[in-house]
Amino acid sequence: GCRGFLRRNALVLLTVSGMAGGVALGTAVRGAALGPAQVAYLAFPGELLLRMLRMVILPLVVCSLVSGAASLDTRSLGRLGGIAVAYFLGTTLLASGLAVALGFIIRPGAGASALNAPALGLPGDVPTSKETVDSFLDLVRNLFPANLVAAAFRTYATEYKMLRRNTTSGNVTLEKIPVGTEIEGMNILGLVLFALLLGVALKKLGQEGEDLIRFFNSFNEATMVLVSWIMWYVPIGIMFLVGSKIVEMEDVVLLVTSLGKYIFASILGHFIHGGIILPLIYFAFTRQNPYRFLLGLITPFATAFATSSSSATLPSMIKCIEENNGVDKRISRFILPIGATVNMDGAAIFQCMAAVFIAQLNNVDLNPGQIFTILVTATASSVGAAGIPAGGVLTIAIILEAIGLPTNDLSLILAVDWIVDRTTTVVNVEGDALGAGILNYLNEKANKDKEQELKEVSVEAIANSKSEGETSPLVTHKNQVSNTSSTADPESKESVL
Repeated sequence: GCRGFLRRNALVLLTVSGMAGGVALGTAVRGAALGPAQVAYLAFPGELLLRMLRMVILPLVVCSLVSGAASLDTRSLGRLGGIAVAYFLGTTLLASGLAVALGFIIRPGAGASALNAPALGLPGDVPTSKETVDSFLDLVRNLFPANLVAAAFRTYATEYKMLRRNTTSGNVTLEKIPVGTEIEGMNILGLVLFALLLGVALKKLGQEGEDLIRFFNSFNEATMVLVSWIMWYVPIGIMFLVGSKIVEMEDVVLLVTSLGKYIFASILGHFIHGGIILPLIYFAFTRQNPYRFLLGLITPFATAFATSSSSATLPSMIKCIEENNGVDKRISRFILPIGATVNMDGAAIFQCMAAVFIAQLNNVDLNPGQIFTILVTATASSVGAAGIPAGGVLTIAIILEAIGLPTNDLSLILAVDWIVDRTTTVVNVEGDALGAGILNYLNEKANKDKEQELKEVSVEAIANSKSEGETSPLVTHKNQVSNTSSTADPESKESVL
């Protein structure tokens, strides 16, 4: 029994021990006072893991969505898609509300106004703030990439140029003009939308689309095999990722004493949302034990914690949720890539908490209108946030702009981003996984109901044929014959059916 258990859960145990090993390694090496170059060498095996996972994302997202959209019939695709959107929006709004409430209860920013960024050894440069309108327009633009090949490594983003205007009276005014630029980073949103539409289109082609659907299916299966190989490297990679992060940390004590309340409030928000609210939602829908469901996903959660990138966690999440939790392939491959891009509960908590924190730092009392703005902006901008480490900091800038707060305090958030980002990512991927579980349950239930209807229809049909046949003595005789001997002629079989 023990050996079987070990064999089944080898990967989980290795992953967990990899994390523990990473902490030990980092603590041991910290005393050696390594230079930046040596830290980079230490992080190398972990960097390899990240590169491998990122390599698989593109084929995984595109192929799994095309084959997922093509394998679900259009009606159920629409229904499941609708439920998924409702679930994603609902949980993200809940997360945002929880964060704002916690922010008001714990008040992480109260009395912290003495903080000055240089003392914490922080990056001084803060990302340029975007107008809220432009960030929403960018979101829509990225949904429709102008060039699919470029979408695999570029995202559209608006920047601003200052234009000097000479007015008639001789004054010079500066005008801010939006300029479209491309920034590095995969535009997953655009690829997701294209893959979904391509899948639906192939399904519509019918016979002609079959070959291409088969191509995407086999490409998808092959990618999953690659993922299963990469999974065995995960424990080693995680060990070095965590270890190098611990060596890199400059002055944790100072950070925790000065920003401790903020870190605590964010992580508490993640804990409540991920440990209580999401499992409750899952239970409400399926009446099954959510914690047993989550136990099968320890490897992807550890990957999320170590890489703090929800798209890098996608390959192992798809693999584990199908193998350990028996979620239907069509559903997991349809919903998880979308969830990894769109559903960011953890990020919403982290962003709302940051907004409340910065408001309290600046002694601004938020009015109901501003709170509402925070909730809506956080929910909407978490959709457009890149599934990469520190993708959320830009969206915090958007929220701050929307409620009219200065963005120069963002450097404080950047300082602790790498701590909070880890639990953020775990909650992000947990939300996707539970969403897939709920959809899987609802889909199975719908199919069962359909089968039940079919059964009832066929039972009625059998009853009708029997009652008609009862009048002819020949048929009743044949019925008895076919019941006694299995080698009855085909006609008797038909009369029984």
